[in-house]
Order: sequence, then structure tokens, then C-alpha cells
Amino acid sequence: MRINFSEKRKRRVRNVIISMLIICAMPLLESGRPLSGASTTDVFAGQEIVCAIDLCDDMYGSHGLETGFNYQLLNRFAHDNRCNVKIVSAGRKENWKDSLAQGKVDIVIMHDAEAQEAEGLNLSRKIDECTVWAVKEGDQLRQVNTWISHITSSEYFKTSKASYTGTFNPYKRADRGVVTKTLSPYDDIIRKYASELGWDWRMLAAVIYQESKFSINSTSHRGAKGLMQVMPQTARYYEIDDLLDPEKNIKAGTSHLKRLQRLYAKSGMESLEMVKFTLAAYNAGEGRVADCRNFAESRDVNKNVWDDIVNIIPLMREDSILEEESVKLGKFEGYETIAYIDSVMSLYEAFCRICPQA
Repeated sequence: MRINFSEKRKRRVRNVIISMLIICAMPLLESGRPLSGASTTDVFAGQEIVCAIDLCDDMYGSHGLETGFNYQLLNRFAHDNRCNVKIVSAGRKENWKDSLAQGKVDIVIMHDAEAQEAEGLNLSRKIDECTVWAVKEGDQLRQVNTWISHITSSEYFKTSKASYTGTFNPYKRADRGVVTKTLSPYDDIIRKYASELGWDWRMLAAVIYQESKFSINSTSHRGAKGLMQVMPQTARYYEIDDLLDPEKNIKAGTSHLKRLQRLYAKSGMESLEMVKFTLAAYNAGEGRVADCRNFAESRDVNKNVWDDIVNIIPLMREDSILEEESVKLGKFEGYETIAYIDSVMSLYEAFCRICPQA
């Protein structure tokens, strides 16, 4: 059968259009693939990669709990790319750029504005409106960008991002009558370890909020770190090696609370009083609390009621306390510890209103 020129041209145009449609559809097909198949290369597979998070968000920053969110993303990246990850919080005194160039660090997460000021970095596409990942090699960058393009279009990313963003003032929420099923991104971990303590999980959540406002990157001037502001020596005592890790930090903090609580378990205290004394010891140290209780007993004051202890603490600020045989550690101001317990109890009350289901 003869085909005239115009028919041939129509077929050629039709074939070109079909080819173009296939090419245009490829990105949509790619974005629909499982995240576990996101990477097109195996640059990181089987390795232990070191990642530094350099976002400097102490407590709630303007963009929420950025370090906690990126910590979760790095663990997901390691899972999807079949590698192990060691995550550190980059201190301001550390030269992370040199560490990246020398291969001591594989990925550095930073704000885009700061990254643009640095030269010689391979920067990923943005994870969100303000955050990028820096890597050393081009093939690493390609793999990171492929993964980011998939993860940021997933429902997992949207849900996770929402749990770490936005300011959170429990008192304002309680006053507005806000009711929710969640208090933090770490509720499941908090419930687990509160159960081991025998506490209402919202009480432990109140302690964590008081200590860090749910920021894994918090560090005190004394060197306490993470969600429960655990001192490094305390972590070593409980054989915890990574205080940036949310679960390990909570495990260390609750292990310490559990040990302190046992000090008062046979004293005949009511359960709420035992919680208050445990919190006092967590804040001020068990030796200080022992001094308070011994001094109270020497003055015929009930040593098992925290409010009664509060009433005699002003006497422990006087020089005369140095002559008391029952007091081993000297003068005790007590302002911080009294305020600490008042704040935790107020937070607990607010959390119970916000999240009525225990």
C-alpha cells in the first residue's frame, strides 16, 4: 500500500509526541517509587558515615526543633541507603568545613544562608525552606539529591516535619482549651520509660519540657546535654554512650530518676511527695535533699512533705546552718530547686489538660 508524504510526516510527528510524553512522565514515575529504591548508586552502602548537625537550635528556634527533625531524617537516610550513621552535634568551635574536606565527616547539615557563604562545598538541594546538606564528593551529592527528591515528596516527610515545627507553649494551649493526642515527637519513647518509672507519662514529659523544651541539642553551661539534660558522667554510670540520641538520653535520665526514687521508696511518703523529692534530687543532687530532710527532722518538721521542706529552706541560707551536725554540704539557697519543682508540677497540670488521655 502506498503512503503519501503527508501521512509519513503525520506518523513521524505522532512518534515524536509519544516520545516526548514518555520523557516528561519519567520524573513522575520516579517520584512514585519506594523510598528504599531512591538511590541510584551505592556510594554509602555498607559504610558507617559520620554526620554533623550544625543548626544551633537551642530549645525551640524560629523554625522549630530542627536538630531533632534532621536527626530523624539522617536515620531514615541510613536505612534507605543501607549504611550505618553516627550523628554528632557540631560545636561552634569546630571547623566542620575542614573536617568535611579531610573526610572526618561525611555529611554536614546547615542553614542554607550560612552554607552559601562557605566556598568549596558540595551543597544538596534544600531539605526544607532553610536547610541543606553538604558533602565532599560529587557522587555523594548525586546520591543525596536523589534521596532528598524522593523523601521530600513523601507523606512520611510531611508528617514528620509537622511534628517538629511550630512553637509550643503548653500554658497558652491549655488556656485556649486545645486538646491533642500528642505532646512531642518523642511521646512513644516517653511512655515506654515512664512506665518503667511507674509515672504518668505526662509527668515525665513535663520534666523533659522543663529541661530542654524537647530539643535534643540543648546543652547547659554546666555541660548537661540533651532532652533530659544528663551530665556526661551520669551517662557513663548508666553505660549510655550517645546523649544526642533521644531514646538513649531519656533512658539515662529515667535510669537516674529510678535510682533516686528508690532512695525514698521505703520512707512512707505518698506517691506524689515521692515524685517531688525525686525531682528535687534530680535537680539539686541527692546529698542536698538528704541535708534538707535531716535538718527538717532535727527541727521536728515532717521530712516527707515537700512543702514543709520548702518552709525550712530559708533557714539553710543562714551562716548558722554551718554549725548543724545534720547538714553535711553547707548552706543551700534552694531557689532554683523550689522553682524547678513548681514549674514541673504546673507543666504536668497543663499537659493533663492538653492531653487528657493518660
